Amino acid sequence: MALAPKFNGARFSAAAQAPVHTLELYLDYVCPFSAKMFNTVYTSVLPLIKSKYSGKVDVIFRQQIQPWHPSSTLVHEAGVAVLQQQPDKFWEFSKVLFDDAKSFYDVNVVGETRNDTYKRLSKIAGSVGIDEKKVYDLLHIDNKPSADGSLNSGNGVTNNLKVLVKYNRKRGIHVTPTVVFNGIEEGSISSGFSGKEWEDWLEKNIV
Repeated sequence: MALAPKFNGARFSAAAQAPVHTLELYLDYVCPFSAKMFNTVYTSVLPLIKSKYSGKVDVIFRQQIQPWHPSSTLVHEAGVAVLQQQPDKFWEFSKVLFDDAKSFYDVNVVGETRNDTYKRLSKIAGSVGIDEKKVYDLLHIDNKPSADGSLNSGNGVTNNLKVLVKYNRKRGIHVTPTVVFNGIEEGSISSGFSGKEWEDWLEKNIV
């Protein structure tokens, strides 16, 4: 779990590196408020961190499935597939997926099969230079029993998705978006935070 740099004496590390802050963003691809926060972070906050706070703060995108939207699991499975295939493209993929998120809202997926949704998600991955076929192969669900007769064995990202879900449940995260700074929920940051508000917050907290 994240540890504020001021408590770094409690950490044993053989690595000779300066302590950094950790900013965790718990986001759901089919949550409009998550989309609003991500867009501001992607376009304003990340460039600012690169230019002014490089080496001082790590930003972690925590994939938060919201199960009352059935497609939430599917879109986050695609995110995991990208992390497995080409992790350096994850943020770029997430930007394009958030831009097209409404096409995965409940009304727009209710009439298509699970694998058809996966095909559309794989195309989004392909649009940012990730191998579309490899992503789909990880996501695809066969309509026949597996070799051991199992009817519910998941797909090529299931095990990693379980790890992400377990972590978020252990943290007790419910609402999206939620921001956690150095292991503590930061309730002052909302989805409506502007680039300037983020800039002011970073100036105050990244020391």
